[in-house]
Amino acid sequence: MTHRIDYIEASPEGYKALGNVYATLLKSTLPKELVDLVYLRVSQINGCAFCIDMHSRDLLKAGLAVEKLVLVPVWHESGNVFSARERAALAWAETVTRVAETGVPDADYDAAAAEFGDRELADLTYAIGLMNAFNRLGISFRKAPAAAVNA
Repeated sequence: MTHRIDYIEASPEGYKALGNVYATLLKSTLPKELVDLVYLRVSQINGCAFCIDMHSRDLLKAGLAVEKLVLVPVWHESGNVFSARERAALAWAETVTRVAETGVPDADYDAAAAEFGDRELADLTYAIGLMNAFNRLGISFRKAPAAAVNA
């Protein structure tokens, strides 16, 4: 994988704008671990190695059990490892990330709205959109994961 450009250096204003969304989400009522799980799942769907590496490391540093981390891609089949809110957030992340395929059906919205209030659902959707944007930057410009840089 050949790195293309440093998008942060090339357009610091754009990066700062995305950073402001991230900072806003840190102040939301959503638990950081929940948001980080969503960031990881979105990155897995999109195949962004840099983001998968970063969010996996962040979750582990924050104390998430390895057993839970490795089940994120198959959360549907993981029984009670994930709470009802986590399952709802991961399902919402999948349907919103795959919007071109899913169209985000009413049933998916209703399931998410049953677990999250309006503000939380809006913030969760901002988080999903933000990570989709970062994934597109990371993939488009071939940002290498820390594991590859340090290898």
